[in-house]
Amino acid sequence: MQFIDRFLQGWRCRKAAAWVPAGARVLDIGCHHGEFFEMLGDRIGPSVGLDPNAPERATSRYELRRLAFRDKLPFPDASFDVVSMLALIEHVPNRPELIRECRRVVADGGRVIVTVPRPAVDGIVLALVRLRLAHGMSIEEHTGFDPEQLPVEFEEAGFRLVCRRRFQLGLNNVMVFAPAAEETGE
Repeated sequence: MQFIDRFLQGWRCRKAAAWVPAGARVLDIGCHHGEFFEMLGDRIGPSVGLDPNAPERATSRYELRRLAFRDKLPFPDASFDVVSMLALIEHVPNRPELIRECRRVVADGGRVIVTVPRPAVDGIVLALVRLRLAHGMSIEEHTGFDPEQLPVEFEEAGFRLVCRRRFQLGLNNVMVFAPAAEETGE
């Protein structure tokens, strides 16, 4: 990763960290090397990171597993207080299945935190890659992805949108979803 990649990754992590309560059990899908967990430090409970390129390792607070999402997450229902997907969901071809799995593994009162770029980012990142200022981190996988689809896809899986804010000069979004049953008391 280049300096710009690390800088933007840190910015995403800080935006998401604001939504992680103390003691939360966090599932970070697309965890890379555990940078989000390192930023959260001692404020998290037992947590797990999944990524096909993650180094297999365990600490006193979290473990990283080399695993890509396929069909079913390898956890029981309501296992986590927070599910985070930072700069990940635009790379997942089977988003509806992943979102349904997030609903299954997030506990009542929990949250799903997503960061996702706007489509204009693709051209900017490609230019930075050509200039060798950024790595690009699989940019070819999300060309044309529209973040406006996410609230609908999450709603269809039983979530409601709690917060949506743009950051990184308006080029990125942080979205926070909660199980819809919380709102209606079901």
